[in-house]
Amino acid sequence: MLNFEDLNLNNPLLNALQDLEYMHPTPIQEKSFPVIMSGKDVIGVAQTGTGKTFAYLLPILRMHKYSESKHPKVLIIVPTRELVAQVVSEIEKLTKYMSIRFAGIYGGANITPQKLAISAGLDVLVSTPGRLIDMAMLGVLKIKTVQHFVIDEVDEMMEIGFRAQLTTILDLLPLKRQNIFFSATLGEDVNVLINTFTKNPQKIEVAVHGTPLEKIKQMAYDGPNYFTKINILNHLLEDQKAFNKVMVFVGTIKLADRLYAQLLPKYGEELALIHSNKSQNVRFATLDNFHKGSNRILIATDIAARGLDIFEVSHVINFDTPREAGDYIHRIGRTGRAGKDGIAITFFNEVEEPYLEEIEKLMHLKVTRKRLPKEVVISSIFSEDERPQQIQKIYVRAPSRAGAPVTHHEKKAKNSKLNLGGPRKRNPNKTKPRNRAVERNRARKR
Repeated sequence: MLNFEDLNLNNPLLNALQDLEYMHPTPIQEKSFPVIMSGKDVIGVAQTGTGKTFAYLLPILRMHKYSESKHPKVLIIVPTRELVAQVVSEIEKLTKYMSIRFAGIYGGANITPQKLAISAGLDVLVSTPGRLIDMAMLGVLKIKTVQHFVIDEVDEMMEIGFRAQLTTILDLLPLKRQNIFFSATLGEDVNVLINTFTKNPQKIEVAVHGTPLEKIKQMAYDGPNYFTKINILNHLLEDQKAFNKVMVFVGTIKLADRLYAQLLPKYGEELALIHSNKSQNVRFATLDNFHKGSNRILIATDIAARGLDIFEVSHVINFDTPREAGDYIHRIGRTGRAGKDGIAITFFNEVEEPYLEEIEKLMHLKVTRKRLPKEVVISSIFSEDERPQQIQKIYVRAPSRAGAPVTHHEKKAKNSKLNLGGPRKRNPNKTKPRNRAVERNRARKR
């Protein structure tokens, strides 16, 4: 097995890796290192949890040379604020024995400290797309000096609507640069981006596209409605020893809030919640507490499914089946990390079963359907969102009834009215009322 010493790493990086007790590179790290060092454009495809972040950081940091320039030479774009913080943390670990300036910026936070960090000078900048464009438009940040451009979780960028922002950023970058795109999955939109903005990229793929980690055991329960799914979830979570660190994924913020409120009376401080409507400080604190084991159960939207290293998650539970198969891959990738075993459990109903079938097609693998435990009560109550929508009536003009039999009746004589005109027409002999003002004027003229 290859050691990090076998790669062309310098002593500062080797010492940092030794402090981290990392001895052997993962397959994606081993294969990416020489290609990125060569300066070629790279497309890295690997399952989540296989060390993609170190796969691009190690060669980039190895190539780093001291510079007094204030403008960054390395630009790393990621989809979420949490991932910015995580990548910055990884850079901090690896540069313990190096002199290198780095920072992370993202929206939803005070922009002034971020401006000061950029103005002080940077070698490496990690950012979300929106905040990067803000800084560039304000004239605070210049990226024409960038030599290595990285997009981490590029498929997520496409899925959550960053296409236009990425195009803007790519247009601001110098033509001569190295492009490094990393992701767990690749889709059609990503391929368009690759074909448009890279030059003869070398693709590095360490696992068949779309396959899950071999260490993750997958199963699914048929829960016909929301309340049945609640009953399944409660039954599973009762086993505190087995379900000791659980991430419960849902598709929407509304459902996350509702599920949290439903479970809070029973689980109290064991339970935590994270989604994009929470403030950044709350989100960071929630993830930190879950890392430390302060909470046993974390309810999350897909914001926590992408790229985040959350250690020793015993189970991932998909309370709803994601419509996009790629989202499923990212969700279950929060467990079974760093070579450890993991379990992914998915709840599906009649509407969601086709989504599960699409996931199976992507993975070329059947997810084991499990029978509901006898203790689980199947509810007959459907939530408001699950009830079929009432079809609205559409009012249209009645069709022509030409030739149809007469169905109306003539009015009675007493109800018939004839327009007789005003009072003078009805009574011609009636004199016109006197107008005294007119008579006085006539008298004066005489």
